[in-house]
Amino acid sequence: MTNDPIELATPVPSNDPLNATVDTPFDSALSERYLVYALSTITARSLPDVRDGLKPVHRRLLWAMRLLRLDPSQGYKKCARVVGDVIGKYHPHGDQSVYDAMVRLAQDFALRYPLVDGQGNFGNIDGDNAAAYRYTEARLTQVAIDLMDGIDDDGADLRPTYNGEEEEPELFPGLFPNLLANGASGIAVGMATSIPPHNAAELIDAATAMIDDPDADPLAYVQGPDFPTGGTVVDSPAAIAESYATGRGSFRVRARWQVEDQGRGTWRIIVTQIPYGVQKGKLIEAIAALINDKKLPILADVSDESDSEIRLILEPRSRTVDADTLMESLFRLCDLEVRVPLNLNVLDAQRTPRVMSLKQALAAWIDHQFIVLRRRTRYRLGKIADRIELLDGYIIAFLNLDRVIEIIRTEDEPKPVMVAEFALSDRQAEAILNMRLRQLRRLEEMELRRERDALADESGGLEALLASDTLQRARMKADLAVIAKRYGRDTPLGARRTAIAEAGPARIIPLEAMIEREPITVILSQRGWIRAMKGHGDLTSADALKFKEGDGPAFAFHAQTTDKLLLAAENGRFYTLAADKLPGGRGFGEPVRLMIDLDGSVDIVALFAAGRSARVLVAASDGRGFVAQAADLIAETRKGKTVMTPRPGARLHLVRALGDTDDHVAVIGDNRKMLVFPLSELPEMARGQGVQLQRYRDGGLSDATGLVLANGLSWAMGGESGRTRTESDLLPWRAVRGAAGRPPPTGFPRDNRF
Repeated sequence: MTNDPIELATPVPSNDPLNATVDTPFDSALSERYLVYALSTITARSLPDVRDGLKPVHRRLLWAMRLLRLDPSQGYKKCARVVGDVIGKYHPHGDQSVYDAMVRLAQDFALRYPLVDGQGNFGNIDGDNAAAYRYTEARLTQVAIDLMDGIDDDGADLRPTYNGEEEEPELFPGLFPNLLANGASGIAVGMATSIPPHNAAELIDAATAMIDDPDADPLAYVQGPDFPTGGTVVDSPAAIAESYATGRGSFRVRARWQVEDQGRGTWRIIVTQIPYGVQKGKLIEAIAALINDKKLPILADVSDESDSEIRLILEPRSRTVDADTLMESLFRLCDLEVRVPLNLNVLDAQRTPRVMSLKQALAAWIDHQFIVLRRRTRYRLGKIADRIELLDGYIIAFLNLDRVIEIIRTEDEPKPVMVAEFALSDRQAEAILNMRLRQLRRLEEMELRRERDALADESGGLEALLASDTLQRARMKADLAVIAKRYGRDTPLGARRTAIAEAGPARIIPLEAMIEREPITVILSQRGWIRAMKGHGDLTSADALKFKEGDGPAFAFHAQTTDKLLLAAENGRFYTLAADKLPGGRGFGEPVRLMIDLDGSVDIVALFAAGRSARVLVAASDGRGFVAQAADLIAETRKGKTVMTPRPGARLHLVRALGDTDDHVAVIGDNRKMLVFPLSELPEMARGQGVQLQRYRDGGLSDATGLVLANGLSWAMGGESGRTRTESDLLPWRAVRGAAGRPPPTGFPRDNRF
């Protein structure tokens, strides 16, 4: 064994360009290669062509099915056969991606006008997948036939396939507005497209109008999207027009529903159509989650009674629930309302991606159809010329039949003799020689001349058509009229499915509207146990105020289940409780501190219904306070909201509701001195320490209340008499805010409480 270097059997030439080393910056090399990939993705995969509305994979699928003769009048064939032909001849990609594209072309809930007629399990609107392609079968629909019409008449160019063994069309020439009728969606590199489906009859009417008047507004005919699953587009006409004018925007689509009367005042909601692109199974799961999570208290149950038609049943919590309120809530909380985007990004006739308006897309499709019309006309003229040439030869042969037969019988090479003697072309001579004897009997001069004259007349008409724009427009409108009959508004396939009805945005429904309003009595004990008894009971009743041993009443008041309760703690934080979520009146209730994040060492100062008064007086034990709006005290979380920030050593002492007409505040301190000052001297704040209400040398604030100065100050006399006393003249106690005050009127309660 030696260590000699190994020599290559075939040395690589130093000048081979494939093995040359190129010194170039990495970023530029990467960007160039990525640009090539991006352009390939944009032009050959993800964006549809404005002329036929198809991506390459869809076009190749339909072409392969056409070559397999899967016409609507023929039988079905296995999808595996179609997929195999597509990936083997035209589209060298994964079989699953090709089959998924084929499945979508067959789904009547995905495509407004399906291009494939599927037999077997092709998935459903619940979100279930299609069966494997070895089980399913398919054939073309009439829509696909219309889309490919003219491909045999040179309506479009054919190009070699990826391996050069076959040919495939660059696009389909058919007179069906597939781009807008069926829509498209796709994500390329740096751009995307999203085109909702539309009604073909409306598109054809708009195109017909634009043929005569290119400035015609297509929105005079196109109402808006027409989804295969129906629903209702609730955008305003101005918003729809803006989206179509720019080619970008979105459409708000709602489910279609109705109220079904169950008798005796009961009812339920029947959803008959759901928005486009929403899977029914996931929608039902989302609605059921709303019920389980108690995010929609006015909805009791959801069930699915769908068969071939959608039928979702929504049961309200009670007969008093408003149906519109229930549906408005569902529109906000689940996919019974969705936004379908519009991004009319397509490849134009030069294969350049750009965003078009609705009018530009229709105009590009019309221009393409005129090109197809002229190509098919020229192709037909060529076929007529070829046939007339043969007919002229047949007529010559008929007129000289005996001589033709003699030449054929006697000459070794009859073709050149016939060409020379009768001035025939090579094709004419070949056609005469290829005639069978049985055809001589039918070769009658009148029939030949009649056919030739008819073809000559047709040729003259086609020549005139090519030379006249007016005739081309008339022919195009006539052809569109034929298509319009097939997809007219009075046909099952062409009838509009999506309604256009403007509606405002889904409203935020307050909690009160979702809860059945019932009277309750709220009771909070000294140890913090809370409960709510049904009805407005007697607050002095021994049965109503039953507590655990060693416990007693702290707060008791009447409320409604729709109320929000505000609980104030001495540290200045306010917490919010939902009245309908309180435990029932049987038993002693539950600890309120389990419902909110309130430490056991912090005392509760107040509990009241938020809606009882618009304003409240908040005051600390050191006599500082301010006015707050009740709405600003509501907290959204268990942690509550800090409202009063007492100074060191002080605490929140009282929260008192203020009447709408109160114009003064009465304050009394522990030193038994009372002060009355205008309410306007107190600031209105959402958070803070406030200002000094009354000055104290010893002690602090005992109580405070709002009052109407003209009515005086009233207080209970005590005892069982239930009498009250009113001091009408409050002038001796009136002063500026922050004064010390003077002793209260004679007979004022000894506990210094108003």
